[in-house]
Amino acid sequence: MRTVLDRADVVLALAGVFRKHGFEAGSLSVIQQESGIGRGSLYHFFPEGKKDMAAAVLDNVQEWFETHIFAPLRTAQDPAEAIRVMMKEVARYFTSRELVCLFAVVSMGEEQETFASEVRSYFTDWVEALAGALRPGGLSPQVAVERATDAVATIQGGLVLARAYGDDATLLGIIARTERHLLTAALAATENDVPVGTSL
Repeated sequence: MRTVLDRADVVLALAGVFRKHGFEAGSLSVIQQESGIGRGSLYHFFPEGKKDMAAAVLDNVQEWFETHIFAPLRTAQDPAEAIRVMMKEVARYFTSRELVCLFAVVSMGEEQETFASEVRSYFTDWVEALAGALRPGGLSPQVAVERATDAVATIQGGLVLARAYGDDATLLGIIARTERHLLTAALAATENDVPVGTSL
């Protein structure tokens, strides 16, 4: 068994197991075997078992996205640059993590009801933060939300397709095209001085 330094190490190890096996298939024995962490250590950090583990992993993912994606979008002064940075960070994140969105995994499993609020919050935060970054370009609130929703949905679908093909390039291509669509909408609104409230 591995030497565990702190809870953060355990959470990272668990995230890897859940990405590989899913939350349902990740039994305690599988978690121990794949992570190399003993039962005693697991229950020390997570007294309520796998539910605690799943909650900790989702919290960790939410924190990463809050720091690297959501907060920068909310504070962006340049919509185009904010979109480019978001797409770069999203590509880096998912290609380095088995092309798996753990919130999407939860939304399709037995844990859906248990973590419904967390899943909804994750996707809502993403859509709202991206929509907020698009609005300074001149898009109406409704259109900005529509563009943001479509972008997030496209990325999520791209993850599924990329896993099916076993190819990072599939996701990277989808992200690049989605970035171009967002930039076109944002920059066109700015260049044409589209009044707020106007749909494109």
